[in-house]
Order: sequence, then C-alpha cells, then structure tokens
Amino acid sequence: MWNERYNEAEYVFGTEPNDFLKAQFARIPVGGRVLCLAEGEGRNAVFLAEQGYQATAMDLSEVGLNKAKKLALERGVDITTQVADLTDYQFGIEQWDGIVSIWAHLPPKIRQYVHAQVVPALNPGGVFIVEAYTKEQLKMDAVGGPPASQKERFNSIENVQAELTQLTPIIGIEKQRTISEGKRHQGLSAVVQFIGRKAP
Repeated sequence: MWNERYNEAEYVFGTEPNDFLKAQFARIPVGGRVLCLAEGEGRNAVFLAEQGYQATAMDLSEVGLNKAKKLALERGVDITTQVADLTDYQFGIEQWDGIVSIWAHLPPKIRQYVHAQVVPALNPGGVFIVEAYTKEQLKMDAVGGPPASQKERFNSIENVQAELTQLTPIIGIEKQRTISEGKRHQGLSAVVQFIGRKAP
C-alpha cells in the first residue's frame, strides 16, 4: 500500500518537517543519533540532518525511502535509510539519542511492542518525540489519520503515558491544531503530542 502511495513525483506529505518536531527537536542531545520511525519520504530525517544530527529513516516502503535519499541529496545532507517493518524491528540497546514517531499509527500490539523497545534503545538522557492523531480526528473535517475502520490505530495520551512509564514526561497533551503537510495532512486536526526523556 505505501509503495503505491509514495509512487509519484510529488511528496505526498510535503518536504518540510512536522511542525511539532521542528519546534521541539533541540531537546534531543546536540549532534546525536536519531531514529525516525515509519519515516516515509524522509522530510523529518532530512530536517534533523540539516540540524547536525545523525539521522536514520526507517520505513516499510522502499519507494518512500528512495524519495528520502533524493530529498537528502537535494538538501546536501546525509541520512541513513533502512527498509524494515515495525512488527519485528529491533531498536538495539542504548543506540539512539533521539527516537521520533510522527504519524506512526500502529495496531495496539505493535505499538506496545515498539514502545517497549524505546527506553532500552535510548542512551541515558535520550528523548522520545511523538505526534499522532487521536480518535477525535474522526469528528474533524480535516484530512489525515487512520480511517474509521482502523480506529484502534489512533493514539492517546493515556496509551503513551501508560506504555512509557520509565520516561520522564516533558510534554504530554491532547489538542487541536491546524496541520498543512502535503495533500494528505490538511486542516484543523485532533492530535496527541508527547516528549519523554530517559534518565541521564
């Protein structure tokens, strides 16, 4: 599905970074290694590389990651890409200074599997940054998020906090905000935003 979705010249979510990440990226230790989950066409990883981070973009879609490489080349930065599936992806132990999950909408069991790996995978003082749609998105006129038939994929602050108790919360909120990211994320939207830090 994602290979088909990304198989066009246009960047379907745009080429600019997610607003929340752009506002908060500096919480990640300077120059650190950052893993971007379900990174698609690479806009967030490329932005982080532009800020001096060692960014790895992982995604299920080889087509999306090829576009990520193209964007990095155009911007004059290097990123690492990795075609992988979050259902069995191994994050490693103390490998990352930052892990970024932007719009990675997963079934509950896979989300819990991912969250269980975040804390061990972060270096001491490392940061996990999340933005995802909540089920309130189904009441909005905006474009974006899982369909109603997959409402179990929406996230919430309750889920994140319950599954990441070992991180110290810096930001944890559900809110409405206007999003403009390519043609697939547009309008006043319902989101959860979370940032947590591993103890130094």
